[in-house]
Amino acid sequence: MRYIIVGAGAVGGAIGGRLAGAGHEVVLVARGAQYEALSAHGLRLVTPDGTYTYRLPTVDGPAGLGELRADDVLVLAVKTQDSEAALAAWGPVPVEGGGTAAERLPLLCAQNGVESQRLALRRFRRVYGVCVWLPAAYEEPGVVSAPGAPLTGILFLGRHPHGTDDTVSRIGADLEKAEFEAPVVADVARWQYAKLLTNLGNALEAVVGSVDSDESLTFFERVRAEGAAVLAAAGIAYASVEEQKERRGTKITLMPLDGARRGGGSSWQSLTRGTGTIEADYLNGEIVLLGRLHGVPTPLNALLQRLANDFAREHREPGSMPVAELVRLADEAMETGQAFQASSGPANRDTSTR
Repeated sequence: MRYIIVGAGAVGGAIGGRLAGAGHEVVLVARGAQYEALSAHGLRLVTPDGTYTYRLPTVDGPAGLGELRADDVLVLAVKTQDSEAALAAWGPVPVEGGGTAAERLPLLCAQNGVESQRLALRRFRRVYGVCVWLPAAYEEPGVVSAPGAPLTGILFLGRHPHGTDDTVSRIGADLEKAEFEAPVVADVARWQYAKLLTNLGNALEAVVGSVDSDESLTFFERVRAEGAAVLAAAGIAYASVEEQKERRGTKITLMPLDGARRGGGSSWQSLTRGTGTIEADYLNGEIVLLGRLHGVPTPLNALLQRLANDFAREHREPGSMPVAELVRLADEAMETGQAFQASSGPANRDTSTR
């Protein structure tokens, strides 16, 4: 199979580089400075076992490839806010022998959150979810670091909305030969929702910096508890913290890398790069959405969602808000939410005929 990495940034670059290093055919898809650097100099992947340069076919969209092959696998690794544009671009591309990519090719959503695979299923018949445990960073155009060892990452794979098949088993086998553990599971969403609860801290890190002080850790636990309450109300199952720890074990230890900056997670990296967008609408915003659907207040996640978007839109420095200021804003949000809830009792509800 040939792997087309749609979004060759941190996660996409690490997956594509490792697959190429294991001898698989890989095409990188990128935009702007990343496309220019990959085209001119190749992908430089910095890992604990060395720095590798892969000169791979690189395009900035479907037109650069023309008709796709019947054995192609599309790996969607853009941020969720860019998914719709990517799906719209790649879905109609013709495949040799007839049909389109949306009709015939497998699409893996190697992204945070759960929304992209729902978007994908509107267009693509064969959609696969990926729960991504992969520490990686976009260092500069053309350079990606992946500090995990002895494994680069763990990628849980499964069909969306549920199940497995021969295709995903073959993909998992390829990834297992490329420095990943790739469990093929029928309930991949259970792992993705567990990861979602962890990713609720991405916006927190982007706004206040490293979540390592007692104050910031306590705040994160409040945010996570809010998310867990929402998933419980929605009846959504997820892997427990204990199950995740047992699965991870000592398989992914972060190692110091020469020439790699010490940075934060994916949301932090978006602010550092000044992209103007951030994924908070599909992480904290997912909890806010489910809370509104199931009647559970989510003032803390709504606050982080708003602040993260403000930081991205205004190109503010990541980590520049003091934790004490965030806690003050959170207390205000909690009070406002309680007051609104009290004023929305039975006497104030809409009783019009439906």
